[in-house]
Amino acid sequence: MTSSLSRRCGATLKPLALASALLSAATVSAQITPTPDQLQVVVTAARVEQPQTDALPHTTVISAEDIRNSQAPDLPALLERQAGLQITRTGGPGQQASLFMRGANSSETLILIDGVPIRRQASFGLPALENILPDQIDHIEIVRGNVSAIYGSGAIGGVVQIFTKRGDGAAKFNTSVEAGSRGTYEGNVGVNGKSGDTRYALSLTRFKTNGFSAQNPLQNPNVNPDRNGDGNTSVSGSVSQEWRTGNEIGVRVYANDAKYTYDDAFGTPTDQNNGHSKSQSLAVFSKNRFTQDWTSTLTLSQNVNRDNLDGQSTFGNSSNAYKSTQNLLQWANELRLSPLWTATAGVDAGREKADISSNSSFGNSSDSFSRSTSSVYAGALGKIGPHQLQLNLRHDYAGGSGSDNTGYLGYGFALTDSVKLIANASTAFNAPTPAQLFQPIYGNRNLKAERSKSYEIGAQYAAGATILRATLFDTRTHDQFGFDPLTFQTINIARAKNQGLELSASTVLAAIDWRASLTLQDPKDESSNKVLVRRAKTLGSLGAAKSFGAWRLGADVQYTDSRTDIPGNPKLAPYWLTNANARYQLNKEVSLFGRIDNLFNRDYQTAYGYNQPSRGLFVGVNWQQ
Repeated sequence: MTSSLSRRCGATLKPLALASALLSAATVSAQITPTPDQLQVVVTAARVEQPQTDALPHTTVISAEDIRNSQAPDLPALLERQAGLQITRTGGPGQQASLFMRGANSSETLILIDGVPIRRQASFGLPALENILPDQIDHIEIVRGNVSAIYGSGAIGGVVQIFTKRGDGAAKFNTSVEAGSRGTYEGNVGVNGKSGDTRYALSLTRFKTNGFSAQNPLQNPNVNPDRNGDGNTSVSGSVSQEWRTGNEIGVRVYANDAKYTYDDAFGTPTDQNNGHSKSQSLAVFSKNRFTQDWTSTLTLSQNVNRDNLDGQSTFGNSSNAYKSTQNLLQWANELRLSPLWTATAGVDAGREKADISSNSSFGNSSDSFSRSTSSVYAGALGKIGPHQLQLNLRHDYAGGSGSDNTGYLGYGFALTDSVKLIANASTAFNAPTPAQLFQPIYGNRNLKAERSKSYEIGAQYAAGATILRATLFDTRTHDQFGFDPLTFQTINIARAKNQGLELSASTVLAAIDWRASLTLQDPKDESSNKVLVRRAKTLGSLGAAKSFGAWRLGADVQYTDSRTDIPGNPKLAPYWLTNANARYQLNKEVSLFGRIDNLFNRDYQTAYGYNQPSRGLFVGVNWQQ
């Protein structure tokens, strides 16, 4: 770690270390009730199943129970409560949401659904997070920090892997309905189970809201002040057959269809703008245990995203259509070398295509770009006494952007059964999308791929229901993607860096479930010595929940520091946001639930000129067989 990082964080570490020590002591002295967290097994940190506490990259899990209790309406609302994650929205539900993990660009955090990346190649590579609904999700694994050597392009900031529901046991049906402020309602039905050697799961969700004006007419008088609503239909399903012990073939599908209205920042107060976004993902897989120690998984997937924007203005009507297609073949292997050591190896081969068309009174255009990608990777992880090691190597090739070799080296040393010291170093390669290279307006044929180096040191305390983790991180990126406000082109920033401290904690104290996180960082464009746009230097969250009898009550508080916005816009003010939720279990199958978002009705913005929701009340009922 650099001396500047040490100086920046040194003054902060003393009080935080004291607080962590007090929390640890209090927890150990209290009666500890085991929670699902301490039993969690994760796969994303190393492509191998391992206890969460063994993962060397900072990994957390949002369990199925966490998702149910949070009552979050969409994926961004679920993620913004996590350490090191910041969400920026250009309005309410259905409007674009961006994720900054550890200050990295939104295109530098990789989103996976059941192992398949969901980047949109016809834009900046940003997935439509705002259209992913929690009802389709079983659990989520979040890996922070540079793991490009494990997952390839797009993983400089980290990885968020979404696991959809999978059948197990006798058939179980479930349904829920919810209604609330701003004409919002949501309905979900689902079934999952296992019959013989066949697993199956199916979930269907319909969400609709009247919303509110995405942009603030007091800050931009050119926008239409009417409500910008959203309607979203999402479905996920899977079926698989175990034809022999340890050998399984199956298919997974995921799709969403969202229709919404939006405000054009350069329009007029009478404009009517409609958006339509569709995502479809299909994967066929075969998992085979060739020997007792060798498991191989072959997956063939296709991910298609379509976005259509139609505007009706006094200056004339216009329409823009974007289609991204990604076909990907993945072959992953896991070889158990000994009870304490495992090796991984695999090959990825894909074809990415971007189709972009525009029709307006100024003329029509249509463009199509495609490229091939390929990767080969290998890794090993294991333990020698108190020492733990993880090594990953990868070679990536992206047509039009060249190729590169990346690596990850992680080390852990167990001081005691509960305390572990952790360090890692890694490199990254992030290729621009075809649209960033070749799109006529904002594309740049001279755009270089991003390359990055990261270093981390930290410590973890894990005992009973308590997990505490502190990480000092330092990431330096060459040729980071940026935006030229004069030419509208994607450009390379010569150098960018982020140094900081990340703390996360979960425990049970006084029969209350506690979760807390704090991120102190300094994401900068080194060429201008300015803080990167819309990145906060301080992020914090605190959550608490208690069950008594048939009741469960919970609340969480989030803090986001001030941020710069795009050049020419004022600085964004810091804000506190408080949410509360409750659930009452009528019987074994039926529960009533409700939540209040923005409990104290704070007026805040995550992007200048774009409104965020005022206080909202939502209630519902759930039946789970």
